[in-house]
Formats: sequence, C-alpha cells, structure tokens
Amino acid sequence: MGGSRALFYPTLYWNVLMKNVTSRNWYDRIDSTVILGALPFRSYINQLKEENVKGVISLNEDHELRRHTPTVEEWRKNGMEHLQLPTVDFTEAPSLEYLERGVEFIQRHANEGTSVYVHCKAGRTRSATLVGCYLMTINHCTPQEAQTFMQAKRPHILLKDKHFRALYRYYDKHVKRNRPIKTSEPKDA
Repeated sequence: MGGSRALFYPTLYWNVLMKNVTSRNWYDRIDSTVILGALPFRSYINQLKEENVKGVISLNEDHELRRHTPTVEEWRKNGMEHLQLPTVDFTEAPSLEYLERGVEFIQRHANEGTSVYVHCKAGRTRSATLVGCYLMTINHCTPQEAQTFMQAKRPHILLKDKHFRALYRYYDKHVKRNRPIKTSEPKDA
C-alpha cells in the first residue's frame, strides 16, 4: 500500500503529460452507458454532465480522491451518485464483491438511460477490469473479447495477470453458464 501511495502523484502527473503530448484521451465512451476514464478532476464535472453521467464509480483508495476530485457531496450537488470501491493501485485488482457491486450499479443506470463514469487513476487497469465485467455481462463474451472491445475504444488500457484472474473469477461465476453454445456447421449429407 505504501508503494502505491508514494507513486500516486508521479504517475498522476505522468498521465496528465501523456494526455497532453499523445493522442490519449482523459476518458473514452465505451458504449451508450459506460465512460471509462482517468481521475475526474473537478474541472470535468460540466463535461460529464453533458455526457448524461448520473453515476460515478471510483476504484481508488481514499488518498487518491482527497485533493483534486469532487467530494461525494459535490457529486450529489451536481446530480451524480458516487460509488467508491477502494482498490490498491499496482498490486491489486478489484475483488469479486466489488466487481459484482459495480456491475449492478452500472446496470441500474443503464436501465434508467443514464451514463456511468468508471475510473481509477489512469483508466487503464482497475477501472478497465470492472468495465470488462460489465461488458462480459451484457454481451456474454469472454475476458479476451471484452478486452479487445475496450481497446478499440481506449487503446491504452493495460490488463495484467491479476486483472485477468479477477475477470475470469467474475466470468466463471456470472457469464460462462449464460454464453450461447457454439455448434459446428451441419455437414452436407
């Protein structure tokens, strides 16, 4: 935990630099409901309102949300519901419980016709893991298919072994049994 705390500001500044000197976006719309992005600074509130964001999921620890992001009360004042699922950067992936809670939150907003901003510090690992679970749920796809779909929209996501293990735990419990069975083409008689 100490390592992620010590690396927070240097890596946050790196993300800002990469946004300014490359083609990286701070956030990207993944589908009609989900926007996957980096730490939402207070200056992004009006942009998120324009995107019909009514829910925000933070996969950050408390210290990551302390200075630059809206507080729960500020989100509420702007008509947005906030869910924090604290996950340590660099060393952890979201727990199965957090992934389930996050997908449920996203699906509730999808049913209401509103958008959800899902973020961690850079919008590459922790938040991408949750968005992958959401995509597997609605599309009945595999973790690799979810990753490919996300990378088409946000090329710099970076899912590592621990994130794939989390995706597969979710997939095995919630998606695998609901996937359509692929059959081979009938053979000519």
